[in-house]
Amino acid sequence: MLQHEEQLEIIKRGAVEIIIEDELLRKLKKSFKEKEPLKIKAGFDPTAPDIHLGHTVLLEKMRQFQELGHEVTFLIGDFTGMIGDPSGISETRKPLTKEEVLENAETYKEQIFKILAPERTRIVFNSEWMSDMTAGDMIRLASRYTVARMLERDDFRERWVNQNPISIHEFLYPLIQGYDSVVLKADVELGGTDQKFNLIVGRELQREYGQEPQSLVIMPLLEGLDGVKKMSKSLGNYIGIAEPPKEIFGKIMSISDELMLRYYELLSRISTEELNLLKEEIEKGKIHPKKAKEDLALEIVERYWSKNESLKAKKEFERIFREKGLPDEIPSVELRWEEDEMWVPKVMKLSGLTTSTSEAVRLIKQGGVLIDDKKYTDPDGKLEKGSYLFKVGKRRFLRVNSK
Repeated sequence: MLQHEEQLEIIKRGAVEIIIEDELLRKLKKSFKEKEPLKIKAGFDPTAPDIHLGHTVLLEKMRQFQELGHEVTFLIGDFTGMIGDPSGISETRKPLTKEEVLENAETYKEQIFKILAPERTRIVFNSEWMSDMTAGDMIRLASRYTVARMLERDDFRERWVNQNPISIHEFLYPLIQGYDSVVLKADVELGGTDQKFNLIVGRELQREYGQEPQSLVIMPLLEGLDGVKKMSKSLGNYIGIAEPPKEIFGKIMSISDELMLRYYELLSRISTEELNLLKEEIEKGKIHPKKAKEDLALEIVERYWSKNESLKAKKEFERIFREKGLPDEIPSVELRWEEDEMWVPKVMKLSGLTTSTSEAVRLIKQGGVLIDDKKYTDPDGKLEKGSYLFKVGKRRFLRVNSK
């Protein structure tokens, strides 16, 4: 086990904030001295079946804690998933059914071991203790926190000011997430910036129950392919870890140079020293950003598939670019879908590919439009929400991401 100061430096990489750093350092020091691993917790609500690279920011940090010798608990929020996390939501989220949650949870269990060591990972479901909780138990838990404190939370406060409904069950979400830390006696909890309020509730509830409050490692939300919005399946700007190797490789190659360095910091397993050297050599022109992007794509594909698959994906990518004449960098735009499907000429007009829908119809009829490398010939066709690579004419490329 590394000395506590060295451990802290590894833990801090990519983190937005640590609450409270001195507390965490003290815990690491005690752990090192007594050879007693810390209890690390991170919770995931199985609201969708696939894990994408945005989820792996926390998983990679969990893996680092594992390699430092600590005990990692992957908490599947099957009970909280049926409530729906209100974080960052301007209206009440539709709760999932128990069947939907359990189906998604099974997929999570299969995918996380592409990152975490199975023999060193404890998987728990918060329904294990929440399902046994009586109405009286829930009332006693609810008495530990005030409505005033709940309304300090940004999204709740905005909805209250704007007179948008807040359902009582939404107040239960942060309470239950916090209570999970009490049950697990967590020393450290990991979470994204959107979870900060919930994580702090955990600290305060632990104090209420006579436990030492957990330290918090707050990680940033990974931007999606557009480089603006957080990675999300609903926005179509995501890279799923179960996607085919060539899809993962191609999507990583489509991101901007600036976003590439962000992905390196949060997703790559190269050392901090190697990362700093890479940034310096790109800045000095010693390494071309395209080469750095290829190395990142190779690393990510190899992690979730294999070295052989990563090399095949690179070869396929190079072949397509050579044959199709694709540019090294492809601009992207985020477009709001008015319905589940949108008329292709309208997509082209709103994204700026054409000045009018009539121009788009004409180009489609002339055979001048390719979508995801396939000639598109239906001027009446519609596209579902997603991410699409358009080629218009010989040199106009644009990736359109739905939101």
